[in-house]
Amino acid sequence: MHVAWTVKHKPTSLSEIVGNSDAIKQLAEWVKSWQKITPKKRAAFLYGPPGIGKTITVEALAKDCGMEFVEKNASDYRTEEAINRFAGLASQYGSLFGGQRIILLDELDGITGTSDKGGVKAITEITKKAQCPVVLIANNAYDPRFTNLRSYCLLIEFKKPPVGEVTKRLKSICEKEGIQADENALKFIAQRSQGDVRSAMNDLQALAQGKVILTYEDVSWLGHRDRQDSIFNVLRMIVYGKTCASAKQAVNMADVDVDMLFEWIYENVPAHLTHPRDLAAAMDALSIADVYRGRIRSTQDWGFMRYVIDCMTAGVAMARRETKAYGWIPFKFPTRIQALSRSKAERALQRSIGMKIKRRCHISAVRATREYLPYLRIIFKNDSKMAAGLARWLDLDQEMVEYLAGSEEKASAILGPVG
Repeated sequence: MHVAWTVKHKPTSLSEIVGNSDAIKQLAEWVKSWQKITPKKRAAFLYGPPGIGKTITVEALAKDCGMEFVEKNASDYRTEEAINRFAGLASQYGSLFGGQRIILLDELDGITGTSDKGGVKAITEITKKAQCPVVLIANNAYDPRFTNLRSYCLLIEFKKPPVGEVTKRLKSICEKEGIQADENALKFIAQRSQGDVRSAMNDLQALAQGKVILTYEDVSWLGHRDRQDSIFNVLRMIVYGKTCASAKQAVNMADVDVDMLFEWIYENVPAHLTHPRDLAAAMDALSIADVYRGRIRSTQDWGFMRYVIDCMTAGVAMARRETKAYGWIPFKFPTRIQALSRSKAERALQRSIGMKIKRRCHISAVRATREYLPYLRIIFKNDSKMAAGLARWLDLDQEMVEYLAGSEEKASAILGPVG
C-alpha cells in the first residue's frame, strides 16, 4: 500500500519544519507565555500561502510542549451554534488529564461564504474568553470579514521558504527512502513548487518513487509552469469526482492545457479505477473524447471542445461505481509526454540534418528526415570512407556526424581525414 510522503515524512517537532523560523519562534513564545499568565491576545492568527507548514507547525508545537492538540476545520463549522458547540466548550476547559490544551481552527477562509451564519462572530467571542491557546489559520488574514476578529488576535505571517531549505528537506526525504538524488534535480523541484513544500513533496514522490537514482533528466522535462492549482488536486477532482459539475470545473483549475490534461487522465485512470467495468467505461469516455479531439484537428471547429471536456472529465468521474479505495495511490506523470520531451533534442537534430539534405537533394525536410535519414545512419555506421564524403557534401557538423555514426569514436574516424 502506498503512503503519501507528506504523511510518511510529516515533521514531528518544530526543528523539522521548513523555513519560517521567526514566525515559529513568535508562536512558541506566545504559547509558553500561557504557563505564566493569560496573555492579552488569547488567539494567534497564522496566515500565508497554502502548503508552507502553518498547520503542521501548530501540531508539532503541541507535541514538543506535551499539550493536548484539538484540531478542526473551521469550514466544517460555519454556523454560530456549531462553532460554540465545538470550540466554545473546548476553550473553557482543560485537558482530561490535567495538562494544557491547544485548539486549532484551520481554513477560516472557508467560512467567509454566503452559508456562514455567525461563524466568524462566534470565533471572535471565543477569542475574547478562551482559557487556553486558540490558533486560527487562513490564507488571507486581511479578508474584510476578519476585520473585528484580527483586533483580538496575535497576527503571525508565514512566508514561502527559500528554495535552499526546501531542497534540503527533499534531500532528507530521498536519504530516508534510499534514493540517490542529483542536487540539481531536487533544486529544480523546489524551484518549481514556488515555496509550496507540500506540493514539492508530492512532486518528488511522483517522480522518484520506485527509483534508486533520480537524475536531473528525470525532472527537467517538466519545465516551469504557473501553479494555478496542483495537477494532482485536479486529477483527484476528476477521478474521484462525485458530480459531473465538480469534475468539469477541474479543467478551469488546471495549470495545463486540455491536451496535456487528457494525457494525465489517460495515464492515471487504470491505477485508480481498478474494477474492470469501471475502467472500461472510463476508457470508453476517453476514446470518445479523443475522437472529438481528432475532429477539432481536422476541421478546426473548436465547438467540439465542450464534448472533449465533458467526456474526459464527467465521463471518467461517473465511471467509478464498483472500484473500492485501498490506501493512497500516487498519480504518475504521463510517460508519453515524458518520452516526447526527452527526445526533443534528438528530433531537433534530425530536422537540422533534414534541412541539409533538403538543400542538396531539393526535397522537403520532412521527406528527407523520414526517407533519407535511416539510410544515412546505415552508411555512417558501416562505411567511414563513404560517410566522410557525404559529411563534406552535406556540410554536416560534428554533432550531426556523431548522431548518424552512433558514437564519438566512429565520428572521429569519419571526420579524421578532414581535420
